[in-house]
Amino acid sequence: MVGIDVVAVDRIKKAIGNPRFVERVFTKNEYTYYQNRDKIESLAGFFAAKEAFVKAFGIGLDTGLFREIEVLHSESGAPYFNLSGRARELCAGRTAYLSISHDGGVAVAAVSVEK
Repeated sequence: MVGIDVVAVDRIKKAIGNPRFVERVFTKNEYTYYQNRDKIESLAGFFAAKEAFVKAFGIGLDTGLFREIEVLHSESGAPYFNLSGRARELCAGRTAYLSISHDGGVAVAAVSVEK
């Protein structure tokens, strides 16, 4: 299963002005990562990753899952998912691989799920 998403960085820059958006979409770890780096592209990439994840499972854009789909980084900087709740149940017995990139005002994420 594969999911991909692209998002305009400016769209996320506007959206984070609404505290409810931030609370519904991003975990504390994700928001702290953004604040430490001061790169809105990071949040845009996290958002794209969450949308790509739900698309890979064909469940539609259920933003209620977004806080259960956390994007973290390995020591080498590679992004990976830390899943909880329903997101973890969806992925049970599978591995979800994640790639994120951003350039030119857009962020893109691709998710590949292996059985």
